[in-house]
Amino acid sequence: MADRYLNFTGTAPGRFLTRRLGLPQPAPLRRWSAGHPALEGPLLHLTAGAPALAGLDEVLARTGLDAGTERPAAVVLDATGVTDITSLAEVHAALHPVVRSVATSGRVVVIGAPLSATDHHQAAVQQGLEGLVRSLGKELGRGRTATLLRTTSAAATESTLRFLLSPKSAYVSGQVIEIADAARELPAAGPVTGADPAAEADPATAPEPVTAPEPVTGQDKPLAGRTALVTGAARGIGESVAATLARDGARVVVLDIPSAEADLKKVADRLGGIALPLDITADDAGERIAAALPDGLDVLVHNAGITRDRRLANMPADRWASVIEVNLASVLRTTDALLKAGAIRRGGRIVATASIAGIAGNAGQTNYAASKAGIVGLVRSLAPHALADHGVTVNAVAPGFIETKMTAAVPLFIREAGRRMNSLAQGGLPVDVAETTAWFAHPGSGGVNGQVVRVCGQSLLGA
Repeated sequence: MADRYLNFTGTAPGRFLTRRLGLPQPAPLRRWSAGHPALEGPLLHLTAGAPALAGLDEVLARTGLDAGTERPAAVVLDATGVTDITSLAEVHAALHPVVRSVATSGRVVVIGAPLSATDHHQAAVQQGLEGLVRSLGKELGRGRTATLLRTTSAAATESTLRFLLSPKSAYVSGQVIEIADAARELPAAGPVTGADPAAEADPATAPEPVTAPEPVTGQDKPLAGRTALVTGAARGIGESVAATLARDGARVVVLDIPSAEADLKKVADRLGGIALPLDITADDAGERIAAALPDGLDVLVHNAGITRDRRLANMPADRWASVIEVNLASVLRTTDALLKAGAIRRGGRIVATASIAGIAGNAGQTNYAASKAGIVGLVRSLAPHALADHGVTVNAVAPGFIETKMTAAVPLFIREAGRRMNSLAQGGLPVDVAETTAWFAHPGSGGVNGQVVRVCGQSLLGA
C-alpha cells in the first residue's frame, strides 16, 4: 500500500507544511537494485583509541566504496581500542565534525570490542558505545542509519560490513551485532535434488527426485550451489525472502500450506525453484522435508506465521493454541528433526523470524508475542550447540512495521502510528527482511551466530 504521507513530504508544499507543524519528515530510502547496487559516495574510516583493529583497512577496501572525506556515504569508526574515559572522548572528537556531512541514506558504523569480564573500565566505556549508537540513530534523520558491531576480528566482519555499507540494510538501524572471531565458510555444495512435493515421505512410494536448476555463478552470487528452504513462501515476506536468496544464487525450495499450492507453484516457477506444499505444523513435517531433499539443504528460513489477535481476557484457547503451534511449536519440531537427520549440511544457516512484538510486547497480541519471544529464546539457546555439534549457525530477524497486505488492513491511525514511530519515520518493505535474511545466509557470515536483529527502522517500541 502506498505511503501517501511519505510521498507528500517529498513535495515542496509537503516539506514546508510538515516543517512548520513539527511533523516527521521521512526521506525515501535508497534500497538495493541491479542498477544501483552500492551507496553513492565515499567511505570515511576513522579511529578512536588504540590499538586499531588489525586488517580492517583491507576489509573496508573490499566493500566497493572508495575512501574519501567529502560528503561520505558511510562513516566507519574503529573504537575497539576504547578502554577508558579518555579514549571514549576520542569517539566524540571523531564523529562530532562529520555526522552532519553524511549523505542522505548514508551509514554510520561503529566497531567496538566485546565487554571485558575483568576490566570494568573497558566494559563501561564499551557499553557506552551502545547508548551512543542507539541515540545517534535517532538523531541522524534523512534516511541515515547507525549500527554497532562488537568483534575482535576484522576478517569475520566482512560479510556484515558489506551488508551494512550497502543499500541492502536500508531499514536496519540502532542495532548491536556481535561477531565471533572466526567466520566459517560453507563447504562446496554438491548437486541438489528434490522429490515431488505431492509425495509422502515413504521412499517406496515417492517418485524419482527432480533435479533443481543449475546455479548462476559469479562474485555477486554468494549462495551459488546452495539450497535454501523458505517456509510461508507463497506470498508476502516469505516470497520476497525466496526471491532474494534466488537472486544471490541459491536453489530455492518454497514451502507453504497445500491450500496455497497454486500461488506457491507460481513463485517456484518464477524463481526456477521447487514448490513443496506441506503443512508445517504436521508432526512429521521435518521428516517429509528431509525426504523431499535427500541431498540436504544449506539454508533453512522459518518464515511461516499467523496472527489471531485478541486481548488475553477475551482470547479463547483455540486462538492461543493455533498461533503458538504455527509460529513456535512447528519451528521447534522441524528444526530438531532436520538437525537430528543431518539434513542441514555443515556450514549451513538457520534463520528464524521473530518480531518486535516478541521483544517489546503489543496489546492484543499476547499469543503472537509469546510465540515470537519464544523464537528469541530458541535462537539464544540453540545457536552455540548447533554450531558446535552440527556446524550450523542460528539467527533471527525481528521485523517491525512492514508494508504487507496484513498491515494494509490495519485501521488508518494505528497504521500511521506504526509507520511513523521509528527513527526513519516510515514502514519497511518485505525486501528489507529478505536482505537481512540473505546476510545471515551468506557463506561469510559464520561468525554471526545467536543474533536477533531488528528490521524495524529503530522502532520506538522496545528501543
